[in-house]
Amino acid sequence: MGSMEALTTTENGTTPNCNGDQQQQQQQQQQTEDGFDASMEEDREIETSRNQPHTPENDASRKRRSGGVLPLEVGTRVMCRWRDGKYHPVKVIERRRLHCGGPNDYEYYVHYTEFNRRLDEWVKLEQLDLNSVETDVDEKVEDKATSLKMTRHQKRKIDETHVEGHEELDAASLREHEEFTKVKNIATIELGRYEIETWYFSPFPPEYNDTLKLYFCEFCLNFMKRKEQLQRHMRKCDLKHPPGDEIYRSGTLSIVLKQVDGKKNKVYGQNLCYLAKLFLDHKTLYYDVDLFLFYVLCECDDRGCHMVGYFSKEKHSEESYNLACILTLPPYQRKGYGKFLIAFSYELSKKEGKVGTPERPLSDLGLLSYRGYWTRVLLDILKKHKSNISIKELSDMTAIKADDILTTLQGLDLIQYRKGQHAICADPKVLDRHLKAAGRGGLEVDVSKLIWTPYKEQG
Repeated sequence: MGSMEALTTTENGTTPNCNGDQQQQQQQQQQTEDGFDASMEEDREIETSRNQPHTPENDASRKRRSGGVLPLEVGTRVMCRWRDGKYHPVKVIERRRLHCGGPNDYEYYVHYTEFNRRLDEWVKLEQLDLNSVETDVDEKVEDKATSLKMTRHQKRKIDETHVEGHEELDAASLREHEEFTKVKNIATIELGRYEIETWYFSPFPPEYNDTLKLYFCEFCLNFMKRKEQLQRHMRKCDLKHPPGDEIYRSGTLSIVLKQVDGKKNKVYGQNLCYLAKLFLDHKTLYYDVDLFLFYVLCECDDRGCHMVGYFSKEKHSEESYNLACILTLPPYQRKGYGKFLIAFSYELSKKEGKVGTPERPLSDLGLLSYRGYWTRVLLDILKKHKSNISIKELSDMTAIKADDILTTLQGLDLIQYRKGQHAICADPKVLDRHLKAAGRGGLEVDVSKLIWTPYKEQG
């Protein structure tokens, strides 16, 4: 597929472009809303030196004062100027030497310790406040966090985010996962009319190791290294929608949902997994897609059906999982599509005559979406139901697993223990308060437009 000219060398063997960080900064504009939480907006006390403008003189002065520090070691903690112009604590995850500079001229891949890994990025030396260097950390030391000099606030933030989305992994598995996926290999992708900054590592084949940007055909999901290759491909590709069977169409919303059998469309299924892994940190990439069905949601116009998100599910799940992975692509988030896909997965469970639950662990955004969905569905029923109702009855009505119902209602303090058994407290004012806090629902699923036969009944 062609290769990019290798101008720099990283210590882990990859070969990024000297100007790669400039490309990334130009592309880092649409992710801010989904990446940083509300605490980003809190006022932070920053040392006077960190608020000084970064002029060449100031930067040179910093280098002289920190002459014994450079180059920074992997594991070092330091303050880094982010795209908002403020300084935030980071940890150096990796470094790579710039061939176009001196022996100490490196750029550094950093993790913002207050926030999710999706914001990890390569930064230049002038973005780092060398006066704030705390310590160098040997990555081979097993319990590396305990030796760091951190404020209680920083330590709490690290504890909160360290296992985010990985609650079911043991310590050894978590370290292995973080080591293998610690550096994003693809910085951006082009998909249809959108250029999207990626969030996480995805195990693309080795020939793509030196590629900062990939170009995807938005219909068949084949990916290429160069724009010219995509343009040639688009002239030959006769697809204007994902493969598979159309099982839902809403003319008023101009959306279509296609069921794609991983066994019948293996290459598409694998390419979809590669793409999704760029935005999902917590899931294993399945190379054997034969066992899965993919439900791809599209917006339709006169140019074709454009993928906005998808969910997958196993054809046969012994654990009653009705969903394996779920993703709404960043350009289409905040439009209710994620909530629609969750609701759709439960409508399929109702058609199957089963209760369902999503595969664990859930991502941070996935968990928020599910909690909101369960809250709205359950409380809507409780508001309308005048007589007593049991957890089992709620499960039968909604296809939500009883354990998920119980944990949701307990989290809302709606379960009370009376006369030796649990009872649901359904005070109307309390329900209204929780419903308001849960926010509005997504796009509604019109069940009359669902044309679908459960897999076990499909011959």
